[in-house]
Amino acid sequence: MAKILILFAHPALEKSKVHKTLLKHVGNMEDVYVNDLYEAYPEFDIDVEREQRLLLSHDIIIFQHPFYWYSAPALLKQWQDLVLEHGWAYGKTGNRLAGKKVFNVISTGGSLSAYGETGRNRYTIRELLRPFEQTAYLCKMEYLPPFVVADAYKIDPEEVRQQASHYQSLLTALKLSKLSGNYLAQTRYLNDIIPAS
Repeated sequence: MAKILILFAHPALEKSKVHKTLLKHVGNMEDVYVNDLYEAYPEFDIDVEREQRLLLSHDIIIFQHPFYWYSAPALLKQWQDLVLEHGWAYGKTGNRLAGKKVFNVISTGGSLSAYGETGRNRYTIRELLRPFEQTAYLCKMEYLPPFVVADAYKIDPEEVRQQASHYQSLLTALKLSKLSGNYLAQTRYLNDIIPAS
């Protein structure tokens, strides 16, 4: 059974209805560890060795965060800068993460229709997440499509619960290796392939 590490980064979790609900559904799952970066490192003093040990002891890595300015909150960027070291995560001898799966779980303030060539944001979410995809490629990891909860400011509480249920089902399927690489590669968002339970 695969072990899942959620690298959670939200600087204002008390204001989030989406991420609080997502975490409530998956936080107590067996073989799922939630690493709350803002709780662990309020002063941004990241323990690189601890974070690298966590990465090594898990098979699937999730970057869970609000989609701030087409990217992630500042602490997650600092985490990447410090933890994914040359010679460890990438480079000629940097293969410690090779073969691990990785993807983003994000919330957006805008609707999905706002992301695309004719939308207000001009680019798709997948295009805007390319730096994460390229990071995975550089680290020899398998990058999966994102799980996206859109319209975070307007979403109905019941829809949030349904999305959280989807998320829980997704993690269960990934833990049990029920989703093939080809199937995953052909989907736009991971939300699309897991039915509500």
